[in-house]
Amino acid sequence: MRVQFFPTCLVELLRPDVGAAALAVLREAGHDPEVLKGATCCGQPAYNAGYGAEARRVARRTLRALGDDDRACVVASGSCATMMSHHWPELFEGTPEAPAARRAATRTVELTAFLTGAGADGSAGGSGGSGGEPRPADAVVVHDSCHALRELGAGPTVRRALADAGHATVDADGAERCCGFGGSFSVKLPAVSVAMADEKLDNLAATGCEQVTSCDLSCLLHLQGRARRRGLGLRFDHVATLLDPGT
Repeated sequence: MRVQFFPTCLVELLRPDVGAAALAVLREAGHDPEVLKGATCCGQPAYNAGYGAEARRVARRTLRALGDDDRACVVASGSCATMMSHHWPELFEGTPEAPAARRAATRTVELTAFLTGAGADGSAGGSGGSGGEPRPADAVVVHDSCHALRELGAGPTVRRALADAGHATVDADGAERCCGFGGSFSVKLPAVSVAMADEKLDNLAATGCEQVTSCDLSCLLHLQGRARRRGLGLRFDHVATLLDPGT
């Protein structure tokens, strides 16, 4: 299947290897991905901060890059996929781009949801183990980012994709809680953000797993930075990296 692929600005700027892994995974699954040319940001940071006009100005470039197309647009981020599929129609309401935004919303899908054939609610079935179960030596602990979990229902799809690739998954206590990043939240309220990250890291470490994954790079970078400051021996990799047999 020919699909469009939007790696997101964070992946392109900070971890282009994640984008390369996602492309490899899509090709391995039999798809023909085309990276969006000219796309930059989905506009979420400005939108979440309440700057609608600025968010439209940023998102407009990516919306135009999508073009008049009917292919699925696969996004390597739960939060960006949420912005495009759930909030673009509202963001562009009353503008000339409103019809294009509505069309884009219907064909935007997060990477693991696409790979597992899940619906918009993320209902792919399967889940990680509970906090009290034995830990396989190669187990992966999943961090559910807020947007992916609450708006896309992507928790099951991340676990299903990992299971299909041969990875055992477990859940930490408080798996549904925010990591404390929250975009501009971590800048405006750094002390609260750090406290939330520490709680999340304590729970992740308590599972006995060293490998942490998520479908959102922003959460992983936030947690990785705090873990390094604390000297915790946890590894943080985007789910695309773990799904790529070549990494």
